[in-house]
Amino acid sequence: MKHPTEWRQIGIVAAYLGVLASMVFVPACRNVLFLAAACYLSFLNTVVIHNHLHQGIFQSRRLNMIFRVVLSFGALYPASANIPSHNLVHHHFEDDGKPDWAAPTHVSFKWNLLNLLHFPNVAGPNTFAGVSRWARYKGREDFVRQYLVEQVVAFGLTGALLVYDVWTTLFFVVVPQLYGARCILRINLIQHDRCDTTSEWNHARNFVGRAFNWVMCNNGYHTIHHNRAGLHWSALAEAHQREVVPRVDPSLDEPSMVLYLLRTYLFRPSRPPMRDVAKAETEGPQIDLAPREIRRAEAEAASA
Repeated sequence: MKHPTEWRQIGIVAAYLGVLASMVFVPACRNVLFLAAACYLSFLNTVVIHNHLHQGIFQSRRLNMIFRVVLSFGALYPASANIPSHNLVHHHFEDDGKPDWAAPTHVSFKWNLLNLLHFPNVAGPNTFAGVSRWARYKGREDFVRQYLVEQVVAFGLTGALLVYDVWTTLFFVVVPQLYGARCILRINLIQHDRCDTTSEWNHARNFVGRAFNWVMCNNGYHTIHHNRAGLHWSALAEAHQREVVPRVDPSLDEPSMVLYLLRTYLFRPSRPPMRDVAKAETEGPQIDLAPREIRRAEAEAASA
């Protein structure tokens, strides 16, 4: 294992698989509490996918590939899809002249809650169509092979469980799998909507609660993740405080994701207006930040 903090991620995945197994094989565990726990842990499983596909947890490439397969079953989609869709496309935003498959602009309902609910229905098909196109290029045979293995295991094991007990699997395995997969797509909207993706420091929203980030393996610190994508997730909190806070519009540092979701999508019917959030970085202290092309190259190299 590359870093001792990775035990937290291993623990999340083990707890998730343990809850799924309990609901399948122990009838007493088939209840709302276990289902809610499975859905929450499924979302955290996709957070681990994000981190693992940026920097593999293990020193061994083979172990990293096996762990991708395990994560794929938990999310019911091939974990390796994150490489083209997130590491290579999303981290570009649209400044390379090509669309971000999960950009907030893909939804435009006046009632903002509908944007949150509908976003996975747009971003999901966009993403997997894009991954399929990307995989057809020459030189990506290793990716295609791994991607296929992840599909076979994820859908094959889920199919076997459906044969074993169709209704239990549908309600207590497939529902959590899909919940996590759809929630991680929504994060793209939550973290970037009403931000300025053309700016260096005000392109993302951060959720800075300490307890939240302990559970989320520091995925609340999204600005610094984009700007230092090769940085290990355990170092993001310190880097956020040092580099982001002096240059980000204060409105983009949210203390609580729950309160933000309630305020933005439930208690406010309309979508918030755009603001000139990028003004903050011109007023704050300057920093020598490598061009986006170099930062993206570093992120791509780390995910190889």
